[in-house]
Amino acid sequence: MQLIPVNDLATARKFLQVAVLQYKNDANWIRPLDKDVEEVFDAKKNKAFRFGEVERWILLNEEGLLIGRIAAFVNKKYKNKSDDVPVGGTGFFECIDNQEACDLLLDNAKHWLMQRGMEAMDGPINFGERDRWWGLVTEGFNEPLYCMNYNPPYYQRLFENYGFKVFYHQICFGLHPKAPLTPKMFERHEKFKVDPDFTARHIKKDQLEKYAGDFATVYNKAWAGHGGLKQMAKEQVILLFKQMKPVMDERIIWFAYYQNEPIAMFINLPDLNQWFKYLNGKFGLLQKLKFLYLQKFKANSKFCGIVFGVVPEWQGKGIDAFMIVESSKLIQTPAVSYTTYEMQWIGDFNPKMINIAESLGETFRSRNLVTYRYLFDRTKEFKRHPVL
Repeated sequence: MQLIPVNDLATARKFLQVAVLQYKNDANWIRPLDKDVEEVFDAKKNKAFRFGEVERWILLNEEGLLIGRIAAFVNKKYKNKSDDVPVGGTGFFECIDNQEACDLLLDNAKHWLMQRGMEAMDGPINFGERDRWWGLVTEGFNEPLYCMNYNPPYYQRLFENYGFKVFYHQICFGLHPKAPLTPKMFERHEKFKVDPDFTARHIKKDQLEKYAGDFATVYNKAWAGHGGLKQMAKEQVILLFKQMKPVMDERIIWFAYYQNEPIAMFINLPDLNQWFKYLNGKFGLLQKLKFLYLQKFKANSKFCGIVFGVVPEWQGKGIDAFMIVESSKLIQTPAVSYTTYEMQWIGDFNPKMINIAESLGETFRSRNLVTYRYLFDRTKEFKRHPVL
């Protein structure tokens, strides 16, 4: 077997091709847009390069056929609260079902990280934000959401045989959006419904700046300061909302208010993979035109939860039920095409958010991913991610 660094256009194309070969017979795999993968490794487009570096390799067998790939990276900004050693990352792993090939890829990543002073590696993770390409699927091998990792079941065996241990589980929740809500939800909703101080409404695209401010208010009260998360300025959210605007569906982005002050939010988007799966990884001019056509004429049956949050002083009081019931009055109408819903992952180190997700009605655990950790000093005590 031969490891080859990705250092030119030809090897970069082969890096993408590894996944195409790996999943050619897997009906559930949705090929990511090539540009979304390539941008991770583009210093002009990935701000993680300000704080770190990345290297990637492809693996060939004795006949010169592609059988694997991997990336390794260091990022000074990548820290978990309990880390007592410097931790690097590995990701974008693909491999045939062969432990020797897997070990060769992971050994190579480990040695590269050791040369840069790392004493552990987490994987498979992203060289960048945690909302993309994060974790190994261990349950729920169905179609991945946009920019979500996907892998065959045997990867779990390969990683654990190598010596990786579970650092934390990443739990996704599903919901049948057309199913009747529970009587309990309506009971919790009722006390807010009769009080005019409480309102819930979906966004309007022509008022994005107003709703960006509402988002920043709820986010900063609910999350800033927890787990290393920083305050978000309204200007940051405005830029984010403007980027999201072409794919926003006003009917599935909701806020709740008390005396016109935002106190909760329910942020969802159509699952772009339900359109992108027809583009075969490309997003040139023809594919963009096809995407616009699909977006207009092919109803999307799946939407995904990006953020659900309640400000601390209103948590546990039922405002979540009020907002969900109000949103259901629109989402459950025949005019809205969504029949499947899935939330982005919640770490098992965050039981409060898991409790909120489980309180939203008839939710179920739709899939599980795992962030693994491997300590280079095999005598050192392994510690899981601490509970928040």
